[in-house]
Amino acid sequence: MEHRSLSPDGRPRARALGLAPDGTPGPCNAITDVAGIEVGYQTLIEGDGPLRVGVGPVRTGVTAILPRGRSGVGRPCAAGRYSLNGNGEMTGTAWIDEVGQLSMPVTISNTHAIGACHTGAIQWINKTDPALARQWLLPVCAETWDGYLNDINGGHVTPEHVVAALDSARTGPLDEGSVGGGTGMNCYAFKGGSGTASRLVEFGPHTYTVGVFLQANFGSRHELTIRGRRVGDQLAVGNPMESTDWGTGPDRMPAAPGGSGSVIVVVATDAPLDPLQCTAMARRVPFGLARTGTTGSLFSGDLFLAFSTAGDRPSDTGFPIGDPTAADLVTAARLPWNRMDSMYTAVVEAVEEAVLNALIVNTSMTGRDGHHSPALPHDQLKSLLANGIR
Repeated sequence: MEHRSLSPDGRPRARALGLAPDGTPGPCNAITDVAGIEVGYQTLIEGDGPLRVGVGPVRTGVTAILPRGRSGVGRPCAAGRYSLNGNGEMTGTAWIDEVGQLSMPVTISNTHAIGACHTGAIQWINKTDPALARQWLLPVCAETWDGYLNDINGGHVTPEHVVAALDSARTGPLDEGSVGGGTGMNCYAFKGGSGTASRLVEFGPHTYTVGVFLQANFGSRHELTIRGRRVGDQLAVGNPMESTDWGTGPDRMPAAPGGSGSVIVVVATDAPLDPLQCTAMARRVPFGLARTGTTGSLFSGDLFLAFSTAGDRPSDTGFPIGDPTAADLVTAARLPWNRMDSMYTAVVEAVEEAVLNALIVNTSMTGRDGHHSPALPHDQLKSLLANGIR
């Protein structure tokens, strides 16, 4: 199967519809094209009808990312992060800011499951590496809000689900759309969720990979732009998320402002980068998002993490043992700053394609209180673009 263009279950991705941005993807066109990275999901879908907190309907899940795979937990990656809009949460970033390293799993779920994700990640590390768990653990747990479709206050994501997602993490092609933490998410008032893409970057005799994974839950319908053409308002599909009240009395509330939601983006590369360069990569994420139309709503928490898997080595942030020696010195190679532009381009292209994949590899979903999120219509979209609509 041509995984760059088709999902593992054979559904078309953006590339299969002729909508992919420029650039050359890796063999899976996924963050897992960066060697060693493993990704796992737990998807929770149960029940229909009116919202009953603690009962459902349930439309949620959790995504787990292991930067160096199962065997590399605790071994640092150079890392940096960027917040475009802080109406969201990503734990563990104060420590990343302090030491410029990521050595823990990354989990992504819904806004009110941060605690379960944190607890579950610690339980998993204690199970798989008890010695590492004897010191402090600061896993990265990020979120976007799925309360339009999901019983978000029901506590349906548990630490056990997080452990299962981490246990299921693997390399290779990845499912996209309504899977894992992206299960209940919406993007440009269409069904959104999980998306991924990658790019190959030539550097002299070396070929590096930049991979992106994102949880897309952002953007207003009228903003949606695909391959430079504004298509959102041209698609003949209902927009209940932005045009009708939510819920039933006495808890009925107005529809959230267009663009509400959030987006979490994880950028990975095997190119040798230092923490400042990783931060610079994270700062390029908004350019890829903007290509799909978003202007960055106040009501969208847009948080981005970037890391490099180059230079695998033991941790130097744990408790020291014995007296310091020359062997304790840490040296690292990095790309020269004046050769970073091709890396930035790869980030922008992969982010744009990952958003499109999250929208395209998807189906309509109805959740709590009958709230409906329509899928992006492939045939209408291809017709509009073929006719040159702008």
